[in-house]
Amino acid sequence: MAIVAERAFTSRPTLQKVEAGNANVGIGIYAAVLQALGLLEGLGEIADIGRDTLGQTLASSDLPTRTRLAPRQKP
Repeated sequence: MAIVAERAFTSRPTLQKVEAGNANVGIGIYAAVLQALGLLEGLGEIADIGRDTLGQTLASSDLPTRTRLAPRQKP
């Protein structure tokens, strides 16, 4: 644990917060810990909208089911 904290340039208590999933820890710290563990490539998968089926479903449910075109303005 001390080695990972040192490689991530953070403290052991902060590393414990990361392990616990504490939302108050900055994303930069999470990235540094992933880098120290050799897992940084996986971070890009988290933000990949193509893999977020729940997010896509929620976003498409907010779309209007019917739209109307505005009447044309006469010149």
